[in-house]
Amino acid sequence: MRSQCREHISRSGNEPAEKDMSRILHIEASPRADRSWSSKAAGNFLTQLKEHLTELEIDHFNIWTAILPSFDGAAIEAKYAKLSGTPLTDAQSRAWKLIGHYVARLDAADAILISTPMWNLGVPYRLKHLFDLVTQPGLSFSFNPATGYTPLLSARPTAVLMATSGDFTEGPSYGRTDLATPYLSTALAFIGLKDAAIVHVSPTIGQPEAMEAGVRRTEAELQRLPASFAGRLA
Repeated sequence: MRSQCREHISRSGNEPAEKDMSRILHIEASPRADRSWSSKAAGNFLTQLKEHLTELEIDHFNIWTAILPSFDGAAIEAKYAKLSGTPLTDAQSRAWKLIGHYVARLDAADAILISTPMWNLGVPYRLKHLFDLVTQPGLSFSFNPATGYTPLLSARPTAVLMATSGDFTEGPSYGRTDLATPYLSTALAFIGLKDAAIVHVSPTIGQPEAMEAGVRRTEAELQRLPASFAGRLA
């Protein structure tokens, strides 16, 4: 299932992507893109990436405007049928095929960019919903009792730009623990997107000096990351 918001760089919108065109999937997890720190950072990242790559296709996936299917009923029954090797019913097959579209969209990208705020020390529930959809046996991971879990997606450049009100770069912020960073690193690696770069866009509130230092730190990362992505995609 492809995004209707896809953007083509250096090509008209009606022309098909050539084989040498790189595709990046931008998963936007902020519901207020026009005022979002993470969305602004993603825009800066993509602008700089375009300067490095002459051919770039952006598949924009806003999880707040997308219709994400519920993972219940036939969908969860299909998951356990897959794990047990039981044939799927017609309803289960339809649910599984729909979930497969999201995994295919993820796997079709040459690079992944996630921009998200931190909510209550974790990730927004819609982003967790997406991870619950795409983390499925036979689609993004496999399991063998003798060897354990194996990711099925190949590694590719992956980054998360996460806006946080507090500064978690040196550890807890005022006693609060960052639960989002380890979750995102582990969840991405579990399906094969290992070694994701997670950049904290922070702090978004507080003393002006601290905020200015955070902006400088983020800008430095956004200078480095696009060049790294381009080098791996070229």
